[in-house]
Amino acid sequence: MTALDPTTFASMDPAEFAATVKKLSDKEINDVMGGEHRRAILDAIFERFPVLFNPEKAKGADARVNWRITGGPGGTDDTYAVVVKDGTCTVEKSPTEEPKTSIMLGPAEFAKLITGTGNPTMMVMMGKVKARGDLSAAMAFQNWFDTPKG
Repeated sequence: MTALDPTTFASMDPAEFAATVKKLSDKEINDVMGGEHRRAILDAIFERFPVLFNPEKAKGADARVNWRITGGPGGTDDTYAVVVKDGTCTVEKSPTEEPKTSIMLGPAEFAKLITGTGNPTMMVMMGKVKARGDLSAAMAFQNWFDTPKG
């Protein structure tokens, strides 16, 4: 049993989550995020985006970033949109609107990217993260949130 257990995940703060991700192997993250609790974990992660959003850091930003996380049960994937506009941040499950930027990645890469425990440039160069659209929005995106790094 890994520390990324859905029963403990709900009570983890972002710093604990980042520390946990840093300790886990890619296989451990992929196993947990590819299993039956995947949706609950992803929902909880994306629910935190508006809470961690810092409107001061995102002044004038207008971006819709779709996150497509692969590696779900039976080869499925899940897509969420994080929308930053007019000083607010909202999240949409299974978005239908065209994004300004879209990012496709596996569960381990997603966990490492959002916790700052992975190197985004290397992930893109190695083909583990695929980004399309406005790449400047993708690069600025991480600075709009007050997320503790692992």
